[in-house]
Amino acid sequence: MFKAIILTCSQFYAPWCGHCKKLEPVWNEVAIEIRNSGSPVKVGKMDATSYSSIASEFGVRGYPTIKLLKGDLAYNYRGPRTKDDIIEFANRVAGPLIRTLPSQKMFEHVHKRHHIFFLYVGGESPLKEKYIEVASELIVYTYFFSASEEVLPEYVTLPELPAVVVFKDGTYFIYDEYEDGDLSSWINRERFQGYLNVDGFTLYELGDTGKLVAIAIIDDKNSSAEHTRLKSIIQEVAKDYRDHFHRNLQFGHMDGNDYINSLLMDDLTIPTVVVLNTSNQQYFLPDRRIESTEDLIQFINSILDGTVEAQGGDGFLQRIKRIIYDAKSTVMSVFKSSPLLGCFLFGLPLGVISIMCYGICTVDTFGGVEENEISKKETGDRELTDEGSEEEQEQENKEKSAELSDGEHGQKHIFDKKKD
Repeated sequence: MFKAIILTCSQFYAPWCGHCKKLEPVWNEVAIEIRNSGSPVKVGKMDATSYSSIASEFGVRGYPTIKLLKGDLAYNYRGPRTKDDIIEFANRVAGPLIRTLPSQKMFEHVHKRHHIFFLYVGGESPLKEKYIEVASELIVYTYFFSASEEVLPEYVTLPELPAVVVFKDGTYFIYDEYEDGDLSSWINRERFQGYLNVDGFTLYELGDTGKLVAIAIIDDKNSSAEHTRLKSIIQEVAKDYRDHFHRNLQFGHMDGNDYINSLLMDDLTIPTVVVLNTSNQQYFLPDRRIESTEDLIQFINSILDGTVEAQGGDGFLQRIKRIIYDAKSTVMSVFKSSPLLGCFLFGLPLGVISIMCYGICTVDTFGGVEENEISKKETGDRELTDEGSEEEQEQENKEKSAELSDGEHGQKHIFDKKKD
């Protein structure tokens, strides 16, 4: 038996982190229950701001961070931050990578206890080596077992051995290398139930599967026929059409539209259906109401064959839109939670900027007026200098007229002489 040390958010935490403070009472319960159960797992905590070099060594990039150290390996916890989920993670990772099921009775016990688990059936083989390799990577998410064919109940039929089987949704599914591709990718896709109650964390985890996520956005507290009907349609398609869609889609429902609105940067009217591509942030919305399973199947098929136009995405314009949306949401949340603080944080800088702009504009206007007055004055001076006063101009005109008269008399005298 070995000992493992689980380091939680209280282990890798920051004193100023609000999420760490929220998790602290949960972690205290985890520590008490693990200690009372006699588990080899030890619980501790570390201020990552005081021991930054150690935190950096373990690759801590955010707070809180939950890790389980097992020998030379460090496993990150990425599940919901609840007492039961953390304890389940600790006990699963602290145990063997592959747990052996020696009897059918033990198989039935495991089957009742776990909603999802993977089972290797057969002897030594390259498939088993690959299975162990994948288990060392994905043990943080699910359980891995091995057994002989005799241990399996009669309803389980395997076409050939060795085989890898996943038990979930009240049935089982067999790995097929030719249809399902890489074993690691298949296990990563199949580690979720066919139908889920989706929240923000689950949606983030589903991004690793590469599947589209078809979600009914409803209000769980609303018992009207419209809400319950849409949820039933999603569940029916997930169950009855699994063979058609399980490689490409994950099904579920989400309570409320607050999270999905922030994700899509849009206001969705519920109940409705949305299909998300978590790999590139694209999404698809039906152009009409989903009234039946046939409507939903037609909508999904149109997405898969490319006849429905995708919205959103991670392009440049969408990133700019996301920045603006996040900034707007932050401002609104600050004003909603604390109007006085919002006025101080945003009103004061805007007031200072407004005063500065007003000052700049005012200076430019006064300067322009002064320049115009100076220009006009200089122009007037030039006019007076070049042309003189009105009296001087009148005297000059008289002199020019006199000169002109004298000239005319002279010309007349010369003409008379020529005539004589």
